[in-house]
Parts: sequence; C-alpha cells; structure tokens
Amino acid sequence: MAEGSTQPPHATRFIETTRGVLSYSQLAPLLAEQVLRLLENIEEENYSGRPLDEALLLEFHREICIDLTPDLAGLIRRVEVRVGGHQPPPPHQLAQLLRDYSGDLQARLDSLKAPDDPLLLETLAFAEGRLLFIHPFTDFNGRVTRLFLAEILRRLNLPPVELAPFTDPARGEYLRSLRAADSLDWRPLTVLWRQRLEAAASGDEP
Repeated sequence: MAEGSTQPPHATRFIETTRGVLSYSQLAPLLAEQVLRLLENIEEENYSGRPLDEALLLEFHREICIDLTPDLAGLIRRVEVRVGGHQPPPPHQLAQLLRDYSGDLQARLDSLKAPDDPLLLETLAFAEGRLLFIHPFTDFNGRVTRLFLAEILRRLNLPPVELAPFTDPARGEYLRSLRAADSLDWRPLTVLWRQRLEAAASGDEP
C-alpha cells in the first residue's frame, strides 16, 4: 500500500527528528529536499552499476533519512504496522520477502525482449505494487518506492512519470489498484502504468 500511518486517517503524525519533534507536514518539505537530491543522482546515473536489490533500497532510505531521522535510516522495520486497510507482513518475514522481490524483479526485467514488450507494464506494476505491499520501512516507503521506480525507468530508457496522484479521483483509483496488487492481481496497476507512460509520451508529465 502507499505511504501511510498506523494512526486514524485524519490524525496528525509526529516524528522525532534531528530538528526536534515535527509533524509529518513539517517534515515533508525537508524530506523533499533529500528526494530531489537523490533524483538528481539517479538522472546522473550514479547508481547504474548497482544491482536493483534490497541493498539499493536500504541505501535510498538511508540517504533520505540520515540527516533527519538517523535512528530509522536504512533499517528494515522492526514493528508491526497497519497502513489504512492494509496489514503489511510481519517484521520477521521482511528480509526474505525483499530478497525474493529483488530476484523476481530482476528475472522479469531480464525476460523483457524489447521496449514494447507486452510484459513491460506488468513488470512495472509488480515493481511498484509488490514493494508497497511488503512495506519494508517504518516510514517513507512511498518515497523510497518512487525513487526505486525512477531508477528502473531510467535503466529501461523510459520517461519519468507522475507516480503520486494528487486529486481525489486519481488517488482512489490508485489505492484500488494497489489493493488488487496486494492479492497479486497486477491488471489494474498495469492499466495505470499504461496511462502514465502515455501521458508522459504526450508531454503531460514532467
């Protein structure tokens, strides 16, 4: 599932940081600065020699968090959480799930024959939906997932796409697609990926 909280939907979240206890809304622009820096590194191909595996995911998380929430930086979650209606796997399963995810993702990528391979969209849906299902970190899973997807798109020579929906209708569709992906039904998220890439090709995306 997408970035979320174990609190009620409208609760204010507070996180202890190196700048004091901040609400999530206060922390968000500070995190955005770190995410932008990482996106620039991705565009400059600074990670091109790295496997698309759990180590890279941990590094992305560490680089986002290290200056703000160092106690969480690059660490797999150690507690049970609930994200909206989604119950992510328990902590003791996460290391193996991440290894399996990395292996499955690489196998899918290796099987792609051409840029228009019909399995491309399902591969992107798997890359996004399965990682959000695993929810490996206590916080900032959505940001790490978007960075990881940006690195995948760059390696596939695909354009950047808008991954975080802002309007209520689009967000509702996105959450329904993730719910289906939680049950290994990639079809709704595959449709969403087709729309994203078509929008990027038409110039509607950054």
